[in-house]
Amino acid sequence: MLSFINLIVTGIFLSTVFIIVSLVDRKGEKVHRLRRFWAGLHLKVCGIHVSLKGLDNIKKPPYIIMCNHQSALDIYALLSSLPLPFKWIAKRQLFFIPFIGWVMKIAGDISLDRENPREALKAIEAAARKIREGTNIIIFPEGTRSKDGTLLPFKKGVFSLALRAGVPILPVGIYGTSWLQPKGSFIPREKGVIYINIGASISTEGRGRAAKTEVMNEVRAEIERLIRER
Repeated sequence: MLSFINLIVTGIFLSTVFIIVSLVDRKGEKVHRLRRFWAGLHLKVCGIHVSLKGLDNIKKPPYIIMCNHQSALDIYALLSSLPLPFKWIAKRQLFFIPFIGWVMKIAGDISLDRENPREALKAIEAAARKIREGTNIIIFPEGTRSKDGTLLPFKKGVFSLALRAGVPILPVGIYGTSWLQPKGSFIPREKGVIYINIGASISTEGRGRAAKTEVMNEVRAEIERLIRER
C-alpha cells in the first residue's frame, strides 16, 4: 500500500515540478535528473535494490541502448541506475496517460505510432537526427513486455533506426523484474534485487541497411548472454 501511495503522490507532485523545471531546462538534463530521483525513490520505498554490472562498457556515447523488457519495473530500474542521460522511444499510447505522458513529452521522449507507417518513419528520422546530435536513446526491441521473462522476437524497425543513426548499440540485459512485478501488476508484489548487465557496444558504422537482420541477431545473442550471466 505504501508503494502505491508513494507512486501516485510523488508522480503527481513531480509532474508539476517537471513542468516548471522544463521552462528553464532546454536540454532536458534537469528533467532527467528528476526522473532518476523519482525512479530511485520508488524502488527504495518498494524495498528493491539494483545490482549493476558492466559499467566499464560505457565509453563513447551517444548510444542506442537496447534492453529486454520483462516488466514496467524495468523503466524505474534503468532510469535510476544507468549513469548517462537518455530519451525513451515509446509507443504513442503512453503519451496520453495523465502525468506519465505529460512528463514524457516534457522530457523530449519520442513517440512511435506503430499503426501508422508514415508517422513511424518520421519518428525514426527524428530519433536518428537526435542521436547523431549526441542524444542517447533507449529502446526495448521486443516492443512489449514478456509475460514470463522469455525473450520475445525483436522488431526490425528499431534496427533501421540504428543503421540510419550510425552510432553504436549498447546491449543491456535485465533480470528479475518479471518476478517482482509481473505484466499486468501496477506495483511490485515482492521485495528483492533487479540485475542489470551492460554488454560491450556493437558498431553500426559503415553497415548498410542490408545488415539489419545481421545486426539484430548480434544484439539478440548478446542480450541473451547478458541475461544468462545476470
